[in-house]
Amino acid sequence: MPASKSNFLDKVLGRIGQLDREGLQTVVQRLARERKFLETLFNTIEDGVLVVDPDGKLLYLNHAATRLVGVQDSAEDQLIHDLLPEIDWEKISHFDTRGGEHVFRQEFDVQFPRPRFLRLYAAPLDGEASGSSGVALILHDATESRQQTFEAIESERVQALTLLAASVAHEIGNPLNALHIHLQLMERELRRLSMPARTVAAAKNSSRRRIRPAPEVPPEIQTHVDRLSEFLSVAKGEINRLDYIITQFLQAIRPVPPHLAPASLNEVVGKTLDLLRPELANRGLSIQTNLHRDLPQAPLDLAQMQQVLVNLIKNAMQAMTRGGELTLRTGEGMDGVWVSVEDTGGGISQEQISRVFEPFYTTKKKGSGLGLMIVRRIVRAHGGRIEIDSRIGHGTSIRVWLPLHERKPRLLEAPSVETLPR
Repeated sequence: MPASKSNFLDKVLGRIGQLDREGLQTVVQRLARERKFLETLFNTIEDGVLVVDPDGKLLYLNHAATRLVGVQDSAEDQLIHDLLPEIDWEKISHFDTRGGEHVFRQEFDVQFPRPRFLRLYAAPLDGEASGSSGVALILHDATESRQQTFEAIESERVQALTLLAASVAHEIGNPLNALHIHLQLMERELRRLSMPARTVAAAKNSSRRRIRPAPEVPPEIQTHVDRLSEFLSVAKGEINRLDYIITQFLQAIRPVPPHLAPASLNEVVGKTLDLLRPELANRGLSIQTNLHRDLPQAPLDLAQMQQVLVNLIKNAMQAMTRGGELTLRTGEGMDGVWVSVEDTGGGISQEQISRVFEPFYTTKKKGSGLGLMIVRRIVRAHGGRIEIDSRIGHGTSIRVWLPLHERKPRLLEAPSVETLPR
């Protein structure tokens, strides 16, 4: 069923042959006003509007489109595929030529002029008619909505972890404590077994009386004692590792608001290195520091930021073999201060970088997958951000940015006496 001719242009076209000179002038003026109105309307909306001819040449774009695509108004007459190589123009033009009532949809990421996530809606200019007279493209910036979706999913994950922790962490902690105590008792008994019986009895009776040398423990018994001691040492190490994982798990799901006070990142770096220096030396790693001399103070929670650096440095340590180099830097930017941890390990692939903040995801054989999750939670609570740069075979650099000033809530101004309702 054909559409009814109810708009101004359809009425004019219906009696164009009957118009005189003054009538045509009136029509042109009316059309000019309507065009101005439409241009103002298109330039006001936030979505990008582009009109493309059948050959893919750009005929029109509004101000929002120039901002999203990163071009000037003079981009008209350029090919849409050159401006937006991410869109499937061949498929769009095919569905336009085929005709029918439908809208083409596509989602894609753009990196220029800045990383954004866009939704594309394409509709033929000639409606349902077959053939092609061009296509109208609508670009909607869905970056914030997608980010909100990701945050909602992350929130649901954290809630699920919290429920899991409430039911499991306590039940695991008690058996671990019992195992640790009994392993200590077994160690004590092994030490007694490796001592001569007369020496043990004499030590119980008097610690002051001179004890005569006792016969040596048989070699076969001492061999078994040494082997059991090694097994116990391994078991204690694994229990300590499980206890560390549970501790990290509880820290990850029980966020504590930071207690912010003016402090320097250089101080945090110094305290963290003092804490980890023996472990770094034991691994044979060299330490390089390049700290900004006049680094301004920023609102920090010293304990939480030290926890951030401990996690980052331990990740770097585990990524390197003996003889690697760990570099810590601090600096100042336009919007805050930063600290970076760099290693000379094997690096992280781009596919893995996108997942390193997920709970329980790890690239290490004995990792818990919670360290970077804790780091991101703390940094976000400080109002900061994290940047990761990694190259396979060259190492990884993680930079933490923190704002120089604490963000205060914006309060509504109280109405003046004159504006209060009576």
